[in-house]
Amino acid sequence: MFRSTMTAIFFTLLFGCGSAQSANSKEMDKAASDTLQQTLYYGGDIITMEGDEPSYVEAVMERDGKVIYAGDKASAVNNFAGKTIEVDLKGKTMLPGFIEPHLHPLIAAILLSGDIIAPHDWQVPDGLKKGVEGHDAYIERLKKSIQENGKKGEVLFVWGYHPLWHGDLNREILNEISPDIAVGVLHRSFHELFVNDKAIELFKIKEDDFKGNPQVEWEKGHFFEGGWMALAPRISPQLLNPARYKKGLQDMTTLVRKNGITTIAEQGFPNVDFQMEYDLLKVEMDKNPPYAVYNVLNGTQLNGMQGSNEKAYEFMEVAAAKYDTQNIFMLPKQVKLFADGAIYSLAMEMKDGYSDGFKGQWMTPLDTFEEQMNFYWDKGYKINIHANGDLGIQRCIDITSSMMKRNPRKDHRLTLHHMGYFTDEQADQMKELGMEASANPYYLWALSEKYSEHGLGPERAKNLVHMKSLKDREIPFSLHSDFAMAPAEPLTLAWTAINRMTAEHTLVSQDQRIDVYTAMKGITITAARTLNLEDEIGSIKPRKTANFTILEENPFKVKPMHIKDILVAGVVYKGRLEWNDAKPTGADRDSHGCIPSAGYAWCENTQQCERPWELAKRKKFEKTPEAFEKYCNNPAQQE
Repeated sequence: MFRSTMTAIFFTLLFGCGSAQSANSKEMDKAASDTLQQTLYYGGDIITMEGDEPSYVEAVMERDGKVIYAGDKASAVNNFAGKTIEVDLKGKTMLPGFIEPHLHPLIAAILLSGDIIAPHDWQVPDGLKKGVEGHDAYIERLKKSIQENGKKGEVLFVWGYHPLWHGDLNREILNEISPDIAVGVLHRSFHELFVNDKAIELFKIKEDDFKGNPQVEWEKGHFFEGGWMALAPRISPQLLNPARYKKGLQDMTTLVRKNGITTIAEQGFPNVDFQMEYDLLKVEMDKNPPYAVYNVLNGTQLNGMQGSNEKAYEFMEVAAAKYDTQNIFMLPKQVKLFADGAIYSLAMEMKDGYSDGFKGQWMTPLDTFEEQMNFYWDKGYKINIHANGDLGIQRCIDITSSMMKRNPRKDHRLTLHHMGYFTDEQADQMKELGMEASANPYYLWALSEKYSEHGLGPERAKNLVHMKSLKDREIPFSLHSDFAMAPAEPLTLAWTAINRMTAEHTLVSQDQRIDVYTAMKGITITAARTLNLEDEIGSIKPRKTANFTILEENPFKVKPMHIKDILVAGVVYKGRLEWNDAKPTGADRDSHGCIPSAGYAWCENTQQCERPWELAKRKKFEKTPEAFEKYCNNPAQQE
């Protein structure tokens, strides 16, 4: 009797408590669901960039800045409680947020706050800076810039000079055209500076300060590679003029947002002055723009600033804890080093040398460079190296090979940045050693034709940055601008790698074209891998950060030649949607994507939209509709 009574009490308590818990749980679930909020994206092509080919989903759900679902829309609607904000893409295309794995805010700030006189046209937030060719034309533009922008007591920095387009430049010429205004002319490479007497006076420098430095030509007012790196910290008050610099960073934010970039990485922070660069960058990033900045610390500069590799390493180890914010991050266990000189200066180290008197340069003395590589290798760091020429790249390969024999490491991901010119044999060696790459394909567009005539010759110049050799060996590689070595336009980088067309509209080394998917990976998931961030960003997948780029057209469904002209409609950064003011695709574009109202028409010969009068001038035919039609659509005219 006692046992049955106790059993009855037990079941009563069990089911009674169970009923009470169930009701209470339902109330709690309802209360929780009332506070939950998520955003549903649907109604367009959503490409995840997961896997080895384009993968589409119907819908993506975001909550608290993270992707919580990617799949069919019905499941998204039915399986998530709470308030749902719906975003109908209305036929637009959504991809993971574009990643710029090698961009320099310092360069951007200086360029965009000064003036630009470069060989090619350059888009800036305020409009178009037209390109200039010829010595006389360059000098006239420089005089005009000094008259309009120069101020006594300040240094006017003008970027874009290149001797192959603009002729000779030196201190004497600058003194003649600007005796009263301090001028610093930055080479197109940003690895060289020419100054006049007034600038030297404001910098408070003298010849003895650079005694023994082989990369300083004092009489010419010329500082290049290591000489420029030695000068830069000394002139930081002028170079990082706070008022101008802040304006330059604002303009950088405008370009980043316009071009769909949600993540940028500074490869080599600091460039000049750690605290000044950081403080000024923080002012801009405290405005909470729709992108994050990741910094790879500069082993070379920090060595000089801290006094040794060991002290630089100690600084790096605590930098994240000291300097990370909600959108500025010091990438842990990564370092940036420098091998050979700039491709734009024809100072990269080449095995077969140059014509026309150009000479390769080492940015870091060879013994010091090898010491740095071994030091950070043994510390377990991912090493990122500025390396451009086949001799410079070979130096990196040889040291990596010796390090692997001495102290083998798995998944070290040592990454060569830029990859101006290399050989298939070197690609084989990179594959064997587990090395990776981040390439700047824009070199081909900007330099191939000119370097075919000067410096390199056609065989090497037309095979710059041949990424198909990397793809064929399954070497992971991303695409970057190294802004301003290329525009901060990920779609332009992809377009160049896909089409391999030069600035003169010549198709070269077509056997080195890469497919659209590989190129798009280079600005999304593989770019994330370059930063060791592929588990956080770079594809659309649950638990990853909800960073997306929204395009007016699908890059996989347009002609390859049109990809760079796709408009960015907006971005989503950590779940925050921001639309651009881009004009949507529609009636103003024809079937080829050309905009007739802007004067464009399709040319079958060049495989892109052209303004007839511009094409006529470039290809030297009459400026008539008949001549345009004959050139563009007559098979006999095909290039």
